[in-house]
Amino acid sequence: MRNKTKLAAACGAILLTAGICAAQGDNAKPAAEQPKYFHLDFVVKELEGGKAVNTRHYSTTIATGDSTPYGCTIRAGSKVPVPNGGAIAAGQFTYIDVGVNIDCRSAKEIEGSLAISVAAEISTPAPSSNPPLIRQIKWSSNVIVPIGKPTVIFSSDDVTGKGQMQLELTATAIPAR
Repeated sequence: MRNKTKLAAACGAILLTAGICAAQGDNAKPAAEQPKYFHLDFVVKELEGGKAVNTRHYSTTIATGDSTPYGCTIRAGSKVPVPNGGAIAAGQFTYIDVGVNIDCRSAKEIEGSLAISVAAEISTPAPSSNPPLIRQIKWSSNVIVPIGKPTVIFSSDDVTGKGQMQLELTATAIPAR
């Protein structure tokens, strides 16, 4: 009788343990993934007749996952003085920011590609105009780029000519050490 009691207790313990493990398996949350880091190379290209006439490069790094709520930001440019209605000699100017602004957020690796939210603004003063005419292009979208391959993520025709502006992105995985 004593052996039957021990056997019943052991079977009960095994069934109880199996039940607890099954319940945990259904409700268990996956462990937070470690962020992966990517080097982002942006290339701004100005094209005329399909040929690049100006190319500028900008680079940064971003991590995947919830640990990067602010993503990455690139700011490069100048301030252009614009006369403020008064005499130029009086030094009355307003300064306008021109250049490149790129913001990236919400990076996530998906099957050999990087999904990322990108917002870009490119503004340049038109050559030889007084007061300066500012050309401006703004893009914003969620994009998916294959890792390691240059990809044009935005493209716009120049509204005043036959030119075109492109933004190309290459995302390269940074190996963990």
